[in-house]
Amino acid sequence: MDYLLTEEQKMVRDLAKKIADEKIRPVAAKYDQTEEYPWEVIKVIAEAGLFGLFIPEAYGGMGVNVLNLCLATEELSRACGGIAVCYAASALGTFPIVLFGNEEQKKKYLPDLASGKKVAAFAVTEPEAGSDASAIKTTAKKEGDHYVLNGLKHFITNGGDAETYVVIAMTDKTKGARGASAFIVEKGTKGFSFGKKEDKFGIRASSTRELIFTDCKIPKENLLSKEGMGFIVTMRTFDMSRPGVAAQALGIAQGAMDHAVKYAKERHQFEKQISSFQGIQWMIADMATEIEAARALIYATARMVDAGITGVSKESAMAKMYASDVAMKVSIDALQIFGGYGYMKDYPIEKYVRDAKITQIYEGTNQIQRNIIGLQVIKEMGK
Repeated sequence: MDYLLTEEQKMVRDLAKKIADEKIRPVAAKYDQTEEYPWEVIKVIAEAGLFGLFIPEAYGGMGVNVLNLCLATEELSRACGGIAVCYAASALGTFPIVLFGNEEQKKKYLPDLASGKKVAAFAVTEPEAGSDASAIKTTAKKEGDHYVLNGLKHFITNGGDAETYVVIAMTDKTKGARGASAFIVEKGTKGFSFGKKEDKFGIRASSTRELIFTDCKIPKENLLSKEGMGFIVTMRTFDMSRPGVAAQALGIAQGAMDHAVKYAKERHQFEKQISSFQGIQWMIADMATEIEAARALIYATARMVDAGITGVSKESAMAKMYASDVAMKVSIDALQIFGGYGYMKDYPIEKYVRDAKITQIYEGTNQIQRNIIGLQVIKEMGK
C-alpha cells in the first residue's frame, strides 16, 4: 500500500533498510549466539543520525517524529529484532526527558542521546511490579539537596549498557500510584549497580539486566517534573513508545514473511515449487493481509501522536497488541512453510519466532493492552 510518505520519511525508511541489509543481516546470527551488545551496529545507526529522530532539533535531533521512529524501527527489525530493540529502547528511555524534562535537564542529556554517543533505558519493572506498574517498591527519599534511592528493577532493556536511566520510584508510599516519581540516574553513580545479565529466549543481542539501588544519592535536580508525577510520566511515555514496539513487531513479521516467500519459491516437492500449492498461497495471503493491516494501524497511530493529539492510549494499545499478535502468528506460519528446516538454527526463521514472542509481553502484556482498549471503548460509548 502507498502510505503517502513524505520524501523525508522515505529517506529515513531507505536509510534504515540499507543499514539493515548491509550491516545487520550479516551479523544477526552471531549476536544472537554470543549475546554481545551490538555496539558496532549501534555506532553505524548513530552515524546515520537515526537517534535524532525522537529528539527536538534544539538539542541536536531532527525533531520528535514517531512515524519516522516507527519507519526506522520496522526496517531494522526486519533484519534483527534484538539489535533493533537496542535502538528503540533508547527512544523509550529518552521520551520521559523529552516530555517532562526542564530546560536544564534537556540541555544536559538530550544532545548525547541524539548523537548516539550514549543510549538510554527506562526502568519501571520490578520482581513484584510487572503489569501492575503502580505496585513498585523502589523508594526515593528526599534528604536535603538529594534523593536517596533504594530498591531493585529487573528485566530492563539496555540495562548495563545505557548511560542514562529514567527510574520510577516511590516518594510517598501512602499515595499509591500518585506517590511515584521519575528520576534521571546516570551510570556510575555511587550506589547504582547492575545484577546479572538475563539469558533470554529471544532478542538475545539486546542486554536485559537488573538495576540495583543501594543508598544511591542523586541530586534533587534529577527529579523529572515534580513529585507524584511518576505514573503519569510512565503512561504518557508508553503512549508515545508503544507504536515503536508495534513497529518492531511489524518488522519481525515482515522479515519472517520475506524469508518464507523466498523459501517457498526455492523449495520443490512433487516436482513443483511449494509456492504453487494453494495451501501455501493461502498462508502467504493471510500473512500479507495481516501485516498490511498492522502497518496501517501503526502508521495512523504514529501520525496522531505527531499531530499532537492527546489521549491516544487506546490507539497505541491497539497498535502494540495487534502488531505483536500478528508477529507471533506470521512467524509461526513462516516456520511452518519451512517445514523441518525451519526448526533448525541453520535457517534464520526460528530466530524470528523467538524474537516475536517478547513483543506480546514487554511494555505491557497484550492482556493489559486489551484492558486499556476495552475500558476506553466502554468509557467513550457512555458519552
